Amino acid sequence: MAAGITLALGQVVGSRDPGENLAAARRLAAAARGADLLALPEMFMAAPGPGDRLTDVAEPLDGPFVRTLGRLARAHELFLLAPVWEAVAGEHRVGNTAVLLAPDGTVAATYRKFHLFDALGQRESDRMLPGDAPPPVVAVGGMPLGFALCYDLRFPELFRHLVDGGAEAVVVPAAWYAGPHKADHWHTLLRARAIENTAYVAGVGLAGERFCGQSTWYDPFGLPGPRAGGGEELLLGTIDRSRISDVRRTLPCLEHRRLGGTRGQGLPANGRQ
Repeated sequence: MAAGITLALGQVVGSRDPGENLAAARRLAAAARGADLLALPEMFMAAPGPGDRLTDVAEPLDGPFVRTLGRLARAHELFLLAPVWEAVAGEHRVGNTAVLLAPDGTVAATYRKFHLFDALGQRESDRMLPGDAPPPVVAVGGMPLGFALCYDLRFPELFRHLVDGGAEAVVVPAAWYAGPHKADHWHTLLRARAIENTAYVAGVGLAGERFCGQSTWYDPFGLPGPRAGGGEELLLGTIDRSRISDVRRTLPCLEHRRLGGTRGQGLPANGRQ
């Protein structure tokens, strides 16, 4: 059993040009030498501007954008988590889909965003198709890991589902819109999901004029890691399984639950959802 993994959060300033975003991914992957997983933010493929149609940049999951990411994962021998705009045949909307590439360049898992952000003046459901399945739990460097996307962070039941499935850490790529109190919400919710699940929770945010950035992580007791600012930045840290075990032994709140079922056993197989 792995003792832990080295996590790299690659915060980028979102561009409307997929080629510019791939260039940022190359820079960050080169800087993340030795990491087991590099996570990139939501809307990484292309941050849409006013009037942009997501269908103009969307591709199938076996298209050239994902294939390029696969080559990057293979070249740097790491897992690479990157949200993309997924073209769906016969649809005028696209999937907001996180793709996990394995170190051999193949797709290890996918997850289409479950909760769409129809709030605070945004209407994601006008342009995006919701997922029909919660995210999977997958083994990354021998460690069970879950992931979620942005607005999912406001739904604690999704995170409890992942922990019940064996996840010891959850990575949340996000394009968290800036606005009054929004950065406070971002950090409060990341920290709450970590504390209530006694798990690591890491958020990697899109940066730029409209977004908060401020990527960070919280450990199973809610202690914060380093925090990024508002530009391109790479954060590196260790997810330590002994820290998880220590916190869960002294604060066994998952075992004290009286509602909501019991924790699952084992690790589901890698797979696409």
